Amino acid sequence: MYSEDELLPLSGLQHLLYCERQCALIHVEGQWGENRYTAEGRLAHERVHGGGGHSAPGLRTAFSLHLRSLALGLSGVADVVEFRQDTPGGPWRPFPVEHKRGRPKHGDADRVQLCAQAMCLEEMLGVEINAGALFYGQTRRRQDVAFDMSLRETTAGAARRFHELLDRGETPPARYDSALCDACSLLPLCQPRAAARRGGVESYLASVLGPEENA
Repeated sequence: MYSEDELLPLSGLQHLLYCERQCALIHVEGQWGENRYTAEGRLAHERVHGGGGHSAPGLRTAFSLHLRSLALGLSGVADVVEFRQDTPGGPWRPFPVEHKRGRPKHGDADRVQLCAQAMCLEEMLGVEINAGALFYGQTRRRQDVAFDMSLRETTAGAARRFHELLDRGETPPARYDSALCDACSLLPLCQPRAAARRGGVESYLASVLGPEENA
């Protein structure tokens, strides 16, 4: 269990799973950059994060719901949580919905972020949540996500790695990957191609001259 003072931002899980160097630049070094993708994502979340909620028979919707989990060591804000009542007078079951600007992507980052929200809600409300949904702005469709044991273990593992990364306080070395780096808002700050070239030169000099001569 973590203390309240040790809670990290839940949104950092997506940074971690996208790129651990990006995560460290943001959460260890305090760097940030904006590009078209981050600006569109920020505006999409601002439209959702108006606070409050609305009700209909069998459905209550809450926006910008604050979350936290001492087990995961995370806190954050859920875009939307629908509370569904299957039968009149029955229990209200939470169903988190995370809004994303683009399309469904490869990898677990979006699903892990949503699962972490569900695990926070479970801890806070003392309920079991089996599923939620990701809403993508370009397709205007929801993608249902089942919170099975595999996804829960991946989520808990990512939370542990996030804490370990910040506890070390070190930024991992750059490794250029065009599929990730070219879309990253921190590309001008990270400069992975230049960092990779520096690493290659330093490794070559160390192998030829030895560590003392290269120091």
